[in-house]
Amino acid sequence: MVTRSSIDPIEEARARVRLRYMRGRAVHPGMAKIGVAAERLTRKSGAKKLPPIQVLKNRWREIAGEQLYKFCRPERLSGGKDGRVLTLRVLPQAAPMVQHQSETIRQRVSVAAGGDVVSIKLVQGALTTSEPPQKPRRVIRPLTPKERAELEASTAGIQDKRLREAIVALGAAMLTAEDTETAPDKS
Repeated sequence: MVTRSSIDPIEEARARVRLRYMRGRAVHPGMAKIGVAAERLTRKSGAKKLPPIQVLKNRWREIAGEQLYKFCRPERLSGGKDGRVLTLRVLPQAAPMVQHQSETIRQRVSVAAGGDVVSIKLVQGALTTSEPPQKPRRVIRPLTPKERAELEASTAGIQDKRLREAIVALGAAMLTAEDTETAPDKS
């Protein structure tokens, strides 16, 4: 069944033409433009200015984790047709452990360096670092008279004088030395 419009047919045709060529506009078009502007402003700043290998060297402790950081360092990031290859310098004793974790390292490095790291090459050798390895600092507290008396009493049955003195010295050292991580903060 066909119904007739109450509008003039010429006006209806003009309205159809106008609708065909006019596009609707988004109610809030500003957010996309702000995102593009922010990307343009920050594109050449921060870590993106650095070459990928420098980014890896700066963030290696975070990328590899505390365990693997002790044993390996990134050396080169070379490119090829299929993707990039990361060369790691590894301590010879830890090479099997790092080789076992290489797929996990590759995935983490791909995310940090911008993708397409296809393999990891291990080179065994000494690590060269700008920072010395950190050893836990020992805090030595004085031995209390009560602890000294207990040590003397527990070693009273030892006949050899030098052995007894050595054991007392060892006991005193064990009782007075505390790791800074476990020692209470005195500041």
